[in-house]
Amino acid sequence: MDQKQRAATVLRILKETVAAPEWTKKKQNPFRTLVTTIISQNTADRNTARAFETLSKSFEITPEALAKAEIGEVEAAIKSAGLYHAKAKTIKGAAACILEKYHGSLQPILLMPLEEARAALREFPGVGPKTADVVLLFSTEQPTIPVDTHVNRVAKRLEFATEKAGYEEVRASLQTLFDPEDYLAVHLLLIAHGRKTCKAPRPLCSQCPLCEYCPSCGKWSKKP
Repeated sequence: MDQKQRAATVLRILKETVAAPEWTKKKQNPFRTLVTTIISQNTADRNTARAFETLSKSFEITPEALAKAEIGEVEAAIKSAGLYHAKAKTIKGAAACILEKYHGSLQPILLMPLEEARAALREFPGVGPKTADVVLLFSTEQPTIPVDTHVNRVAKRLEFATEKAGYEEVRASLQTLFDPEDYLAVHLLLIAHGRKTCKAPRPLCSQCPLCEYCPSCGKWSKKP
């Protein structure tokens, strides 16, 4: 079985054994996706949801409203997500850039070719490649695979990417193994699998449905 065949088998098994969130089955509002992704950095889903809900009650989630908001009020609204000083600064900075350069809409960026759109989003202060890729994948279904900590870990344990590969190398490797129409499923299912089974630091290999196809299966159980 070659690498692409193994990747296809892994995806099939994950589709059969892991449930993707219901909310992902429809396109997301791009600015709300951008704000949510900024809030979600280095925090649990429940804290992200709570922070976004509080922010939504305090402000309309639009570039104009958040660009004009007092930074202290934004910080207070998203405090439950942690790192709220930096996240509030990023949210306000991105909102201001959208307002000034794109007349308050992300639509001009979303209509760009993929790499131009990625570069434009990354011009916003504090916005990195993962955040840009999440916005493009979830809002426009652009052919990109965002690489978060779970995707990175699972991809490397499956040897779909080398151990020392950086963000762009992991992303490129995954995108050569899977078809573009599956990129959203690949992103979501690798995250779900990483949370449920392929955990850090000790994966639950004895319970893993991918064990037969994973070169790393059982390595951690052999350690003292």
